Amino acid sequence: MTVHGPVMPIWSCGGCGLPWPCLTRKRELRAEYADAPVSLALYLGSYLVQAIEDMPWTPAGVLHCRFVGWTRAVEPSQTEEVTGRRPSSHHDQRSSHEGAGPVR
Repeated sequence: MTVHGPVMPIWSCGGCGLPWPCLTRKRELRAEYADAPVSLALYLGSYLVQAIEDMPWTPAGVLHCRFVGWTRAVEPSQTEEVTGRRPSSHHDQRSSHEGAGPVR
């Protein structure tokens, strides 16, 4: 059992005090649901519904990103494991036309 559970109705982490789910809990959940990403999203969706009821002043989109949106993102370490290379940012990629003169 984790100490990084939600403290309701303020939805902070019982382990570290950060907004729940904190980074530690996200990592734990990713590991627990590694073979069941849809189940993870459904599990967190139920928490999202409760959080929307507890924090009606918070925009739904913000809560969605906080509770469910991160589940679709791939952590850099996961990308590196799958591809053998680090993910590059948009700014790191150079166009093949950069530096070339006008096309005639």
